Amino acid sequence: MPSREILPASAANAPAAAAELVQHERSAPRRVAVLADSDTRWKWGVLTARRLAPEAAIDGLLLRGRATPTPRQLAEVGVTVDTLCEVTTAEFLRAATAPGAYDMVVLACVGGAVQAMLHGLGRAVAGDAGEGAERGSARRPVVVTGYVGVVYEKLADGLLLRHGADVVLANSPYDADRFRAVYEGVGADGGSVVECALPFLEGVDGGGSDGADAGPEAADGPFTVVFAVQPSVPAGRADRAYLLRRAIGHALQHPERDVLIKLRSKPGEHTTHIEELPYQKLVRKVAGGRDGGSGGGLPPNCRLVYGNMGEILDRARHTGGLLVTVSSTAALESLHRSLPTAVLTDLGVREALGNHYFTGSGCLASWDQLDDGLLPEADEKWALRQGVRGGDGFAAARERVAELVTCSRGDGLPPLAPYYTVRTAPGYLPGILRRYGLEPDGSPAGGAAAEAADAAEGLGAAGRSVVRRFVREAARGAYRHGVQRVAPLIRKAGEL
Repeated sequence: MPSREILPASAANAPAAAAELVQHERSAPRRVAVLADSDTRWKWGVLTARRLAPEAAIDGLLLRGRATPTPRQLAEVGVTVDTLCEVTTAEFLRAATAPGAYDMVVLACVGGAVQAMLHGLGRAVAGDAGEGAERGSARRPVVVTGYVGVVYEKLADGLLLRHGADVVLANSPYDADRFRAVYEGVGADGGSVVECALPFLEGVDGGGSDGADAGPEAADGPFTVVFAVQPSVPAGRADRAYLLRRAIGHALQHPERDVLIKLRSKPGEHTTHIEELPYQKLVRKVAGGRDGGSGGGLPPNCRLVYGNMGEILDRARHTGGLLVTVSSTAALESLHRSLPTAVLTDLGVREALGNHYFTGSGCLASWDQLDDGLLPEADEKWALRQGVRGGDGFAAARERVAELVTCSRGDGLPPLAPYYTVRTAPGYLPGILRRYGLEPDGSPAGGAAAEAADAAEGLGAAGRSVVRRFVREAARGAYRHGVQRVAPLIRKAGEL
């Protein structure tokens, strides 16, 4: 909190300044919950909460599901919170709506989950406050949501699934304009859209003084090329194998360079997107380079790596290196560091790949051009428009959140009002809510209702709760096995 030493010395101005200080202290969120359903959204959610409420206590809640991050993934992301636990939809709703529990909730989830939580929160708050809460204000946490990175597909669908939150964060001026246009185009209120920046761009600049220390070896080491791969882009085996061969070929053509193939996850782990063809498996079938070993057919100066993306990019920057990707959000992190960034055109510039987002950036290039020594230079106007350059991008968002928290602590906030309701989307919304254990009116359904009853009973229901958790874990393991093992075999058999 601001020190009282910043108050003006003038006696005439002191009361007003003191009132302003008290207002700031009263408005700032003191306790925040972050609900996330994957590793990348966890990173975005926690860092966003830190930028919006720097001094608040943060509880981390991992939504149980297909992509719930593993302990290794959480450690790699490198963000910390005051408490951390895994929850179901029903458990989250109980925690978020407990009296005085949270000033702000950050929904760092896929669009469908955000929509379900908005309806669930609305129903829970209305139930706690009585029927009058459906028409008037109620005390509830401020709800914030947004996107992890580049928004290049399903723009309208994703945005409308997020509509209803008090604040919908847009990561750039470009995104803010697009978001408002979508909301206003369907007749929905676009006032919730607030321009900010990607939270993990904080504290790093082209000068390098604020970045993570890459160490003496990285600073004095060989030119480093980071190839940031993606779980589902491109999707096909042939395209992924092609990109892998080109990365290996670049290492062979430039033995003086280190080529790091930055992986998103280990086999068996899930991320925001399903990875059916991990590069760890593809590399075993690549010929050339050294034989045996964990690197498969990779040459000595090319290897697969895990780790924190920011730290790996800092290493590349210290060696005067280069980032290569198809359309990963890592490109924005790289551009923010003023690191030469190549967005590959080898497979075309297509919406399905997401690299169309970078048209006008100056970063589009092919492996052939990179082999010949090209180091792309970003267009500064494009970078500013995309929020990659600039100052504190969260000032406006912090101010909006402070205003809403003040209202919540006073007369309360108006009811959450998503665009999708059983009247506007009767053939779409119920299925989304059902997927997250909710009835069309937002109340817990089936197993979720049973969970709530178990929680109310206490220890007497512990056995049933353990069984449910065991069954869920077994089902999730079977799903992962099916996606990564069985499905590729079935497709391969169908091609025979």
